[in-house]
This record gives sequence, C-alpha cells and structure tokens, in this order.
Amino acid sequence: MTEIVLETRALSRHFGALMAVDDVSIGFEKGEVHAVIGPNGAGKTTLINLLSGELLPSSGSIHFKGQDITRLPANAISHLGIGRSYQKTNIFPRFTVFENCWLGAQSRLPSSFRFFRPASRYDAVRARTERALELCGLSQRAHATAAAMSYGEQRQLEIGMMLATEPELLLLDEPLAGMGAEEAHKVVELIQRLAKDHTIILIEHDMDAVFAVAQRLTVMVNGRVLESGTVEKVRTSKAVQEAYLGEDEAEGEAA
Repeated sequence: MTEIVLETRALSRHFGALMAVDDVSIGFEKGEVHAVIGPNGAGKTTLINLLSGELLPSSGSIHFKGQDITRLPANAISHLGIGRSYQKTNIFPRFTVFENCWLGAQSRLPSSFRFFRPASRYDAVRARTERALELCGLSQRAHATAAAMSYGEQRQLEIGMMLATEPELLLLDEPLAGMGAEEAHKVVELIQRLAKDHTIILIEHDMDAVFAVAQRLTVMVNGRVLESGTVEKVRTSKAVQEAYLGEDEAEGEAA
C-alpha cells in the first residue's frame, strides 16, 4: 500500500481578491518525486511557501505524517523533517562550502547558542556536514569560498545546506532556474540520487528534467489543480493539452 507522507486538504491562500492557491487537495506519496507544474502565476511557489510554513493559509489544512502542521512556523516544520530550497540561491557567500553546510547541521542541535563549547567538538554536526557534502557532490570543494563557485555549484550547495538538516521530505523550488545545459544535467543527476532516500516535491519549468525524474505530476492553473496523477495520465490528459496548447492545437496533436 502507498503511504501519503504529506497532504493538503482544501488548501487556499488569497491576497486580497487574488486566489493564489484555490481549494487544493493533493496527497504526496512517500518515496516518490512529485512534480508540480504549470504556467507562471499558477500558484506553484505559493503552494511551496504554504507547505514550508513561510505563509499561512487562508483556509484548509496541511498534514505531515498524520500531524496537522497548518499553523506551525517554518522552523518547526523544518525540525519535523521538511527541507526547502528557493528559486534564488540562498547561501552565505563569504563562508566556505563546509561552513555553509555546518550551519544547516548545527540548526539541529537542541540549542544553537552554546557559546562556551568549541564548535570542533560537535562530532554529530561534523558528521551531518560531511554527509551532506558527499550527498550534494561537493566534498572536494569543502574549503572553497561559496562566492567563488559557479552558479550551478552554488545551487548544489543550497541543496547541501538543506540536506545537512537531515530532512525526510524535500521541497525544491525551480532548482534548475538560470542554469546552462551542463550544470542542469548535474543537478538532475543529484535529484535522481536523492530520490532513492527522500520524498521530493519539485517545481520546475524544464519539462525534460521533470519527465526524467518524476513519477507523479500535478498541473496547476490559476491557483487550482487541473490534473494530478501518473506522468502518463497527465501527459495524455485532454484538459492539460488544452490548457497548454489551446483546444484546436490539442486536437491536432491528438490526431
């Protein structure tokens, strides 16, 4: 039987008269890569902000492993095992790669404000940091300054910082944005490796990448779910074809 690890129930968020997310009910299955796709303004990033606790919903609820997390703040949701990356790189450019990941790992201590104990004694933090560097493919760059790295490596580092918190579920918001083909290929390979041990919710416009990594798709349009299911079900959906191509062109494609 499949296990739903994260679920939204009639989830909505409005900004004045704008319904950015409108009555969205989705179940995300454990161990799958579930891509959320749709045109600009469809509500995808607002959905991720709701799932990560950075926005509160106007109505509806969010449940993680059976627990209602709807009103929890972002730091509490992170501690439960949900990690999140951003559209724009969110790193500490003057720190080394190792130091960036160390900060993520240290956030898992009961208290990060133990000033009178040498940081080098935190064996568990060091182990989490080194594991995150290995997972994101940056072990050989551990002592490089983040600002001196390529854009693609900085995106890898951001994922590494998230992995240092040891999340069970990853929210990846357009991880390939702004990349060239070679860098994008490396990140796709990274996502494929991470998918072996994590549940991943992916927002991405690169459809080749989406089809390479996702087992399940949800299509959003104007804040609502247009279609959700297996990749094949969504690819052959007439409603999706009409939304993306227009009815006449969709009929031509079908022919």
